[in-house]
Amino acid sequence: MAENRRFILQRRPSGTPAAEDFALVSEPLPELADGQFLIRNHYASLDPAMRGWMDDAPSYMPPIPLGTPVRASTVGEIVASKSAEFPVGAWVSGLNAIEEYSIGMAGGFSQIVDISIVPSPTNFLSVLGAVGMTAYFGYLEVCQPKPGDVVLVSGAAGAVGSLVGQIARIKGASKIIGIAGGPEKCARLIERYGYDAAIDYRGKSVDQLTAAIAAEAPDGVNAIFENVGGDILDAELNNLAMHARIGLCGLISEYNNPGEKTGARNIWQLIVKRATMQGLLVADYVPRFGEGITEMAGWLREGRLVFDEHVDEGIDNALPAFLRLFSGTNDGKMILKLS
Repeated sequence: MAENRRFILQRRPSGTPAAEDFALVSEPLPELADGQFLIRNHYASLDPAMRGWMDDAPSYMPPIPLGTPVRASTVGEIVASKSAEFPVGAWVSGLNAIEEYSIGMAGGFSQIVDISIVPSPTNFLSVLGAVGMTAYFGYLEVCQPKPGDVVLVSGAAGAVGSLVGQIARIKGASKIIGIAGGPEKCARLIERYGYDAAIDYRGKSVDQLTAAIAAEAPDGVNAIFENVGGDILDAELNNLAMHARIGLCGLISEYNNPGEKTGARNIWQLIVKRATMQGLLVADYVPRFGEGITEMAGWLREGRLVFDEHVDEGIDNALPAFLRLFSGTNDGKMILKLS
């Protein structure tokens, strides 16, 4: 019987996850029940949200139970099936775990994907997966773009942020400003992703960040796509245009904070500028993924979108690959090749 290697959460992290929080185990594959199918996971998506799932805290999804594999989106091939809807040989993407094999069920989280329409199956974990749909629906539905907007994106060189800036261009923004860490990422924002301006947040205080944003947007910012939080969000709040819209996608600067969360201190500016800040979760738009994938795929064919993927290999490299998200050493959507 085949063995299944699984990346197990064995202790809840305090601050930055450590090797002692996890275990790599091999377990025999169970027999399939009627309606189930066996997925050979080829790739797993590594995302900042996974850090929150490791905590025993209220969230939009239950915490990962200790002793079970770390939850993750995967793409892979069906190698055995007792479901007529999911035949052997089909490729599927869905929410599974960092493990070499996952068991799916008809009516569950997996959906069949056509890998013949993309250069790599990994694209269903990046531009045509939850990442791309987060950028697409988060910007269009939550930020409510208007022609001529001045748009600001934090975490702009990341998998989601890099796409948001390009979608903003397609939808008629007059100026797109990105915030990223380090000169290389700032250069990539302009040279590859089409941003008009890039601000390096490293080494800057809230006041310095406030001034840097104001220099690029003297009349304020109309739409903000927020991925970082902390001091960056505080500086953004100091630069709102009247009736600005903020889409709150993530707060990556606080995910590994073992103490109390800092929170935003300039919320008062929402009142001053009659602005709105709304949380966004891509799960709300799953029924509309077909719509988003169709339009994003069209933009790709037309050469209006570019994207990058950073693929590390081996399930035994799961932790260092995951930690790249917080050190900023990944160049594109972080993906782990399992097979």
